[in-house]
Amino acid sequence: MEAADIVVIGGGSGGSAVAGRLSEGGKYSVAVLEAGGRNTGIKTRMPGMLPFQGPATNWAFETVPQRGLNGRRGYQPRGKGLGGSSAINAMLYVRGHARDYDEWRDLGCPGWGWDEMLPWFRRSERNVRGADAFHGDSGPLWVSDQLYAHGGSEAFVEAAGALQIPRNDDFNGAHQSGAGLYQVTQRSGERWTAARAYLERRESLEIITEASVERVLFEDGRVWGVAYQRDGVAREIRARRAVVLAAGAFQTPQLLMLSGIGPGEHLREMGLSVRIDRPAVGGNLQDHLDYVAAFETPGSYFLGRSGMGTLKSLGSMARWMLTRKGGMTSPYAEAGAFLRSDPALARPDIQLHFLIAIVEDHGRTPVQGHGFSCHACVLRPESRGTVRLQSLDPRVAPLIDPDFLGDPRDLERLKQGVRMMYRILEAPQLAQYKGRDRYPIDLADDAALERLIRARADTIYHPVGTARMGSDEGAVVTPRLKLRGVEGLYIADASIMPRLIGGNTNAPTIVIGERCARFIEEDLG
Repeated sequence: MEAADIVVIGGGSGGSAVAGRLSEGGKYSVAVLEAGGRNTGIKTRMPGMLPFQGPATNWAFETVPQRGLNGRRGYQPRGKGLGGSSAINAMLYVRGHARDYDEWRDLGCPGWGWDEMLPWFRRSERNVRGADAFHGDSGPLWVSDQLYAHGGSEAFVEAAGALQIPRNDDFNGAHQSGAGLYQVTQRSGERWTAARAYLERRESLEIITEASVERVLFEDGRVWGVAYQRDGVAREIRARRAVVLAAGAFQTPQLLMLSGIGPGEHLREMGLSVRIDRPAVGGNLQDHLDYVAAFETPGSYFLGRSGMGTLKSLGSMARWMLTRKGGMTSPYAEAGAFLRSDPALARPDIQLHFLIAIVEDHGRTPVQGHGFSCHACVLRPESRGTVRLQSLDPRVAPLIDPDFLGDPRDLERLKQGVRMMYRILEAPQLAQYKGRDRYPIDLADDAALERLIRARADTIYHPVGTARMGSDEGAVVTPRLKLRGVEGLYIADASIMPRLIGGNTNAPTIVIGERCARFIEEDLG
């Protein structure tokens, strides 16, 4: 039997951080079990290859039919392989709002308020702008400015400014509100995944890829190992000190349930023995629902499909291969904004992402021609969903039900966000490109706007909450990320978030991994 002091399940954003930190110094031997590959190819390293990532790097999950979206199934891409979703995302470095973490603290998670979290963000970060009160410059996660942002992205920021929305050059600084260009997790023009940041080659760290975990092994209230398959062979690895589950908001609850930890009634229905009845496992699912406006423009100024577009893309690829510069460093969602639907709100409740290309069905549907898109999402949805088992085979996707628009307040807020977005898109700075709206809408017609949202909205890829942290007995993990009921078992991914933050979730997930490593070090002594 293989063995390590600490076994980490999942080499994504949280798993990479926890494994990297725990293997520093050689005090503990750490093994990472990752279902995918190493993600070191050109499609991962070149930022502009994002639309061309394939099944080797993406689980490509789907939701169950959504009652709020006319019964449509939503698309749920999740990163597969080292780096997890940081290997397939738009690389935007966003922490959320300070009050988001104070809310966690007030919900029964002492030690997770903003004053406690900020030093951890600074510790993880290597920002090219240097260190200041909000940023670090010596952490493993490279955070860079976009040096080759498209002119249309700057026009978006100027259009917002024309509507008295202030420019914000640092969404992670003193305040979040305003419009600006996003910083990205890149180093010298290459995508900088969590794995590249944290998983250095060292004797104390073993990385086992193509390893499909089946369940966590525990007896008498203490974890002792992990069962997995590799090359068609059933294997077990013993964990001498701890196991860290970092499989993400969908697969972490799936593996807990397959291990007999979860809602008792559901486990019994699936024919599983209930070892720990924990109803909160797989509950509390929250995600950012997003509406996309798309505009076709004449010519080839924006990105798109045409003969000229292909020539420009090939030229950008060649430039990147030679210099790591130019258009292929783009995250596509180059600019954005954080807005308040009501000026009296304490924090922004709407986020915009401006893309320099037309996006249909998450980029899966090719569109001839050129243009731009803009996304609007509600930052703190009220709707809550679930993750449940579909099969006892861990390789079969779980049943994912975010229950988008299940709470009517989310629909009303999203309608406000779409209207705010269109005011920016109709400003002269963007109107000069003569875009033709692919889905024209009379924004004054409330019923028509609702129909359009229900017909087109979907996720912007931020699922959280399915193994929530808290001090109450119903919480899945304690504020020190220890699973209630199993000694030595920790969780270090976005599933522990009690509430969805107001922003993109990669940066806070990395910090969750950082903090979990520290908790384990303190617990093990």
